[in-house]
Amino acid sequence: MARIGRLAGALIVQTRDEWWLVGNTKEPCDWSAHGFEPPPEIDAVARPCLRLQRAGSPSVGEPHLVVELEGEGLAREVARRLLVERNGSVSERLWRLVLGVDDVREASRGGIESRWFTEAPEPVWRIVRDSVLRCL
Repeated sequence: MARIGRLAGALIVQTRDEWWLVGNTKEPCDWSAHGFEPPPEIDAVARPCLRLQRAGSPSVGEPHLVVELEGEGLAREVARRLLVERNGSVSERLWRLVLGVDDVREASRGGIESRWFTEAPEPVWRIVRDSVLRCL
């Protein structure tokens, strides 16, 4: 089982013993405090998924999603589904939708079983994504 959570405004994906940063960070990050080597330049528009090197004991944090898909394929799928293409940032609206809350502070703590997130057919997810991202 893989886990998907947040780290400095980006997404952190733990799959097996690999850790991936998905999207651009939105705030400064003390990488070593989170158990990682500082990554090279982060540019999620050019490279949405970046494999992180461990330098301690990282954790995903709470709340986080629990999914069955594993490996780099999961990181790429998370990027396709949750990043805003023009700037490489995580869509807060899509993240709240996946968590099932209006406010992230309302999300349950721990892991949220979210197999549906990676198994939803791409055409269906595109409709959902377009609807959520449409300017209000």
